[in-house]
Amino acid sequence: MTESPKRRLLDRIGGSPTFVAAGCRLTGDVETEGPLLLCGSIRGDGHVGGALSLTAEAHWEGEVHASAAIIAGRFTGRLVVEGKLEIGASAVIHADIVAHAVAIARGAVVDGDMTVTGGQPVVHFDEKRHHGHGRAHS
Repeated sequence: MTESPKRRLLDRIGGSPTFVAAGCRLTGDVETEGPLLLCGSIRGDGHVGGALSLTAEAHWEGEVHASAAIIAGRFTGRLVVEGKLEIGASAVIHADIVAHAVAIARGAVVDGDMTVTGGQPVVHFDEKRHHGHGRAHS
């Protein structure tokens, strides 16, 4: 069932997000006061006042500042998150990251410098939403 994670993602970001549909490619800088849900691709810098969410199919290339972020797709460049950054198992990130708190699912690819400003260590977790990844790693 692929609908459950999408509904859950929409429930988590709240409000009425800016939505970039799958198959949509934007080139240029993006600025929004609220959350942004990216299913397509963006090449350019961004300022997201709310939570940034990239689905597994999404790709953003640029420097992005967001209040919080959930990344399940590809991100290339630099990512600055004021609050919590959650990186899903399907994520492929080639970027320098600055975030207050970071949680990374096992299986994610993260290549670049990571700075955690909140003083807590990076949390590693097993993503429970995908079927077939039910075994825990210790």
